[in-house]
Amino acid sequence: MRIVCVGGARPNFVKIAPLIRAFDRAGIRTFLVHTGQHYDYALSEAFFRELKIPRPDSFLRVGSGTHAEMTAKVMMGMERVLLKTRPTGVVVVGDVNSTLAAALVASKLGIPVAHVEAGLRSFDSSMPEEINRRLTDAVSDLLFTTCREADRNLLDESVSRSRIFFVGNAMIDSLLTHLPEARARAVWERFGLPPRSYATITMHRPSNVDDPRRLREVVGMLERIQSRIPSILPAHPRTIRALRKSGLLRRFSSRDSSRKPQLIEPLGYLDFISLLSEAKAVVTDSGGIQEECAVLGVPCLTVRPNTERSITQWAGANRLVSEKPVEVLAALDEILRGRRVVLRRPPLWDGRTAERIASILQREWGNAK
Repeated sequence: MRIVCVGGARPNFVKIAPLIRAFDRAGIRTFLVHTGQHYDYALSEAFFRELKIPRPDSFLRVGSGTHAEMTAKVMMGMERVLLKTRPTGVVVVGDVNSTLAAALVASKLGIPVAHVEAGLRSFDSSMPEEINRRLTDAVSDLLFTTCREADRNLLDESVSRSRIFFVGNAMIDSLLTHLPEARARAVWERFGLPPRSYATITMHRPSNVDDPRRLREVVGMLERIQSRIPSILPAHPRTIRALRKSGLLRRFSSRDSSRKPQLIEPLGYLDFISLLSEAKAVVTDSGGIQEECAVLGVPCLTVRPNTERSITQWAGANRLVSEKPVEVLAALDEILRGRRVVLRRPPLWDGRTAERIASILQREWGNAK
C-alpha cells in the first residue's frame, strides 16, 4: 500500500507528522507532497526538522495568489504527481485550498481520498475554509473526525455512517509528543517574564486584519490588553503586511513600548508551544490554537463570531467572544481575576489518533489493487 499525503501550510504538517510516523510503523509507504501554498520549503525547513518530518518527495511551489489561482496551481501539480505515482489512496488534512484541490484531483482520477479532520463546521460560508471543508468531505471516501459533533454534522449532510470514523485529533498527537521538549525551552524567559504572567496573542483572519478600519480597532484592543497584562504577539506575515499597508506598524515601534504588545517574528513550532503552554491567557482568531489550549488548560479567548471547533468550548478552556473590543477585554478581566472553569480533555485526544488512522487505512485500503 502506498499513500500520498498532501500538506500546504504549517498547520497541515503538525497533523501530517504523526501520520507519517504511524504509517511507517504500520509498513505503509508514504509519498509526501508539499504544495508550498503558504511557505517555501527552504523557509520552513526548521519547522520540518522540529517535527521530524522527512523531506517532501514533491514540492509544487504554488506560492501566494488568489483562491482561484492557488487552487488551480495545486490541481495542476497534483494531477502530475498522482498520474506518476498511482497511489493506493490520498490523505488530505485540514481545510486549506491545497486540501480541496488535492481531493478534487484524486477523486476525478478514481483514487480513494481520506480526509483527516473531517466534519468540522462553522456554518459561516463567508469563510473560505468552510467551503473547503464541505467540498472536501463531499468527495472523500473516508472521513476521520476529531469529535462526535463532527460525526453528527456529516450525518446531517447525508454522509453514510460507514464512511465516518471518529479517531481523535492528530494535531494533539504532535502536541503531546513534543510538549516536554517545548516546555524545556522556556521561551517566556527570553522576554523577561515568569510563567503565567503574560498573554499570548495571534491575529491573522481576514475579518480581523484586512479591513484597515477593523485593524485599527484591533490594534487599539491590543494596546488595552497590554495595559492589563504583558503581551507577546508572534505576527503572521499577513498581519505584518496589513499593519504596514495601513500605517499602523509604527505604533508598535513607538518610544513608549510598554504600552504595546511585543511584536515578534513568527515562531517555530516548539517555541510557539512553549510560549503557549505557560501563558496566563491566549487571545486568538486561530482554529488550531483553540484545540491546543483545550489540552494545555490555558484560558483561550477566540475573537470570532463563530468557531468550527466548538468541542473546545465544551472542554472549558475556550470562550468565543464577539469582535467588539469591550467584550474581549471584559472576558480577559474575568480570567485575570481568577475565574475558574472545569477543564475536560475531549475524548480520544490522547496522542494515538495517527495509530488509529493507520489501522483503519490498512483495513479499508489494504487489499486495493
